[in-house]
Amino acid sequence: MNADDAPPETPSSSDLGALREQIDRVDDRIHDLLMERARWVLEVGKAKKRLGPQTTFYRPEREAMIHRRLADRHRGPFPIEALHRIYREIISASLRLERKLAVAYLGPEATTTHQAALKQFGSSCDMFPVRTIDEVFDVVEAGRVDFGVAPVENSTEGVVTYTLDRFVDSPLSICGEIFLPMVNNLLSPETEIMRVQVVYGHYRALAQCRRWLDGHLPGVTTREVKSTARALALAREKTAAAAIAGPYVSDRHGLNILAEGIQNDADNETRYLVIGKQLPQPSGRDRTSLVFSSQDEPGFLYRVLGVFAAHGINLTRIQSRPSRRKAWDYCFFIDLEGHQETPEVATALAKLADMPGVFAKVLGSYPQRAL
Repeated sequence: MNADDAPPETPSSSDLGALREQIDRVDDRIHDLLMERARWVLEVGKAKKRLGPQTTFYRPEREAMIHRRLADRHRGPFPIEALHRIYREIISASLRLERKLAVAYLGPEATTTHQAALKQFGSSCDMFPVRTIDEVFDVVEAGRVDFGVAPVENSTEGVVTYTLDRFVDSPLSICGEIFLPMVNNLLSPETEIMRVQVVYGHYRALAQCRRWLDGHLPGVTTREVKSTARALALAREKTAAAAIAGPYVSDRHGLNILAEGIQNDADNETRYLVIGKQLPQPSGRDRTSLVFSSQDEPGFLYRVLGVFAAHGINLTRIQSRPSRRKAWDYCFFIDLEGHQETPEVATALAKLADMPGVFAKVLGSYPQRAL
């Protein structure tokens, strides 16, 4: 046997020990840098307090810029998705050093809206599930929480009309947007999938995963329950049981992920809106949402859309909804690229407001999704 045919050398325990020592040193540096970052955050908090009680502590545009900067400089090999998740928790914990945030979401716990809220705000804020979209708006308007999270559209099922309708009369603004892929996992206290005999899930989750269940667990019983939270509870309580839930809940419920991405449609995602009372500043890549209506007259929509076209503004969505004021009267919801404070958008909005008989309301300018 010549040298080229010799088997590769197996690293010795001393080699592995030396490599692990290097990793330990890096971990120590990361820890030291996190503590240094925390000290600077505390100084920022003191500076904000000196500016007065009206100072904004949560800055969604600042967070978006951090995530975009990380993505622009990222070269791997660490996965960029994991880096975003780590920084979400770093930012969340850092914000708690300044001020604890309270966030309401369309519950119960473990719903996709809960997952979206965790993706946006991290686990260091106080999360409060409420029963309806109306309640999300109500508790934010009353000042009982700082922000709310509600679904607004799905890539395959369309818009959530109730969320749009509520914006017509609400004083709240859109402060951010969250895009959440509709990923479903199979979770269980069991460690092997062949031990599972019953799968619990919300009716929509079971339908979204039907092809995978039929192909991989053909003899297993499926049980429909009223919520994902109930499915998770039953999976913990029952023998040889599993639940279908999203990727953000396994650690919180002490369950093992037996299979990932078991949904039928790999490209399905839902967009959520963050609602609150503050007005985010420009982040460099923003979106503005507005609603408008007018008297029923020929060419009205053409003239309105022409205002944006004349200023080179890209519209990313337009949706009509009954105004609920009289029969066959409609409101139009528009999303456009740009912030309402940028010159071209500000000029277009001013021209829209000056159009005779037009009611127009800006619902908010906020950072486009950064992760």
